[in-house]
Formats: sequence, structure tokens, C-alpha cells
Amino acid sequence: MTRVAFVDAPAGLAGDMFLGALVDAGLPVDVLEDAVRGMALDRVELRVDRVQRGALTATKVDVCRDGRPIEGAHDAHAHDPDRHHHGHRDLKGVLHVLGHLGDLEAQPLSQAAAAFRALAEAEARVHGTTPDEVHFHEVGAADALVDIVGTCIGLHHLGVDEVRVSPLPWNRGTVETAHGTMPLPAPATAYLLEGHPSVPSEESYEQVTPTGAALVRTLSAGSEIPAGFVPKAGGLGAGTYDKSRLPNVLRVVLGEVPEETAQATVVLIETNLDDASGQVVGRAIERVLSEGALDAWCTPITMKKGRPGVVLSVLARPADVADLEAVLFRETPTLGTRRRVLERTELTRRHETVETEFGAVRVKVRETPDGPEATPEYEDCRALADEKDVPLRRILDAARRVWERD
Repeated sequence: MTRVAFVDAPAGLAGDMFLGALVDAGLPVDVLEDAVRGMALDRVELRVDRVQRGALTATKVDVCRDGRPIEGAHDAHAHDPDRHHHGHRDLKGVLHVLGHLGDLEAQPLSQAAAAFRALAEAEARVHGTTPDEVHFHEVGAADALVDIVGTCIGLHHLGVDEVRVSPLPWNRGTVETAHGTMPLPAPATAYLLEGHPSVPSEESYEQVTPTGAALVRTLSAGSEIPAGFVPKAGGLGAGTYDKSRLPNVLRVVLGEVPEETAQATVVLIETNLDDASGQVVGRAIERVLSEGALDAWCTPITMKKGRPGVVLSVLARPADVADLEAVLFRETPTLGTRRRVLERTELTRRHETVETEFGAVRVKVRETPDGPEATPEYEDCRALADEKDVPLRRILDAARRVWERD
């Protein structure tokens, strides 16, 4: 089974709302408290309450310092006009805080780091600088760190394999930030939501915050419930604003999808090249595959003025798009990339090892509607063929026979 979290956000999405919904759905509060302690944030603690939003009761999670909620300029979902700012960190400083929690390659910490990198890239676009030079104001404060890290750790603790986020409200109005009055959605938020479906909203308060948008950019694998989704648990997380037309809550529903019918959203990244050698294109394909691309290939085309070129295509998980685009910008002379969001159906797959007369071979087993089928791993078979000095096809045939027999 694939465990899916469907994030239903008709009233908007912010980091504190995401945390509240996860707690309401069964995440133990002490898991979040351990994360707060691990990040060594000065005098920071959590407060969890049950609150009323319209006709609904929801869980409200506040990040507090000295017993009072920390409220960044647009970090806790439409606060009062007299808000103030806490903490100015650059990306290096944020990653340093995350480093207190251990290896950044661990899934939830890697996701949190990716969310802050996405924020830095969005802020850099807004202010005409580079991600490393961005000094976070609102989103570098302790509450944003807890919201993003806590959400990633919480999803991992609840065993979530995939996150889907409903279309998000796109509203008008203004918000006060460290850089002055900004239109809604805030400019960085608008960049982060590129590619994600939206719906018009008549509200004038900030419904989607930069931290919420960064979590969507990093975690979301699509905007629809996958086929075969079976709900198992759910929770409501409350925002701060309590005068909205809809109850200001975020709903997270945890459910399962049979693996043989699991639907996945992928992103196709493409760029046209007419000034890159075959060696450069080949190197770029190698690099994106090593950085987590699902697949990569090139297709010959004829470009303007009759010049021969190639389309370099990369198939990526949504969370990996930013990193893989960065690889393309480093490895090729491209001036830009384009994206398309695609839905695909994935069969259940697993690896098994069989012992042949020539040695051990891994086989990839896929579950088809007519039963399991196995394909020997080429690299294992090639290594044995070289070692034993026998034709490759003999190794392939032997691995298939043993698997079918056993």
C-alpha cells in the first residue's frame, strides 16, 4: 500500500495550519517537541490548543518564545496589522540550524532543506539577487523553522509516502512584510506556486503564506486524490484569522492506495540545445540521473535557421525539479527550461536476488495484471559475463530460469 496525505485547503495553507492538522490526525506532540529541542532554538516551545473556527473545532499549534506566540510578518496566516519580525537568517544559517538534527540526507530533513532552498530562490527572484545572498526576514524566524521542519518530520512519522495538495485560493489584498506593503499573494508565494492549480478567492487576508507555498512546492505530487484512495484518518489545523467566510482550517486526510493502482505525478523538464556537443549532453544526462531523475533522454530536432539540435528531457519527481534544473543550468549552455506536469500509473516493483550457476543476479520484479514478471538487472549480468567469459544472453537466460523456477 502507498500511504497518501491529501491536503484539502479551500481556506488556504500555512505552516502552522499544516502542523495542527497533522497533530489532529494523530501525530504525537512530543515528536514536534523533540524537533524543537533538537534545533536548539533559544527559549522556543510549542503550545497546542483546541479552537473554534466557524462551526468547526480544530487543533491550533503555536510556536512560542517565553510563553508568547511568535508571529512573523506573513508566517502564521493573516495576523493583526501590528505584527513584528523575529530573526534574520540567510540560507546558510537555516541549514546550520537543521544540521543540529543530524544528517541532512535523511528524508524529512532533506525535504526541509529543499523547502528553504525553494524559499531562497523565490526571494532571490523577487529582489534581484542570488539565493545565497538572501537574508530571510519572516521565513527565517523560529516559527518558520518549526513549521517546515515539523511538517516534514510529522509526515515521515505518520508513514506518508506521497502528498497531494488541492487547488489553492488566489486572492487579492495586501500584506505587510519586512520590505513594505506587498500585493497578495506575496511575490515570493506567487513564484513558489507556479505550476500548482488555483481557484479565485474573495478574501482579502493572506490565505497562503510563503512557508505554506514552500511546503507545497517541495512536497506536493499532484492536486487530485489518487485513484483507489481509501481514507483512514483525518485532522483539522486552525489558522490565526477567525473572521473569514469559510472556517479558517486546513484539512489533512491520511489514506492508502493499493500499490498496483498507485497514481503518481511527475514533471517533464525540457530544454532545446543547438550549441552543446554530444559529450556535454551525455554528461548532463549522467548527472541528472545521479541526482535522482526518474529518466533522462535526448531527441534530435531541427531548430531555427536549419541548425541541428536536441531536446534534452528529464522526468522528475515534483520535489526534485529545482535541484535537477540547477544541474541543467550548470552542465549545459541552456538559457531556460520548460515544465509539464504529467500523471502516470506505476506498477508495484521490487528487487529480488537469484543464485545462478554463474553467480548472484538481482532481478526487478513488477506486478502486472496477469501476475509478476521479472527482468534481470543488466549491470549484474554484464559483470558476470565479463568475469566468467560467457555470452551475456546466457546469464540473462539463467537468471530468468531460476526466478521462474523458484
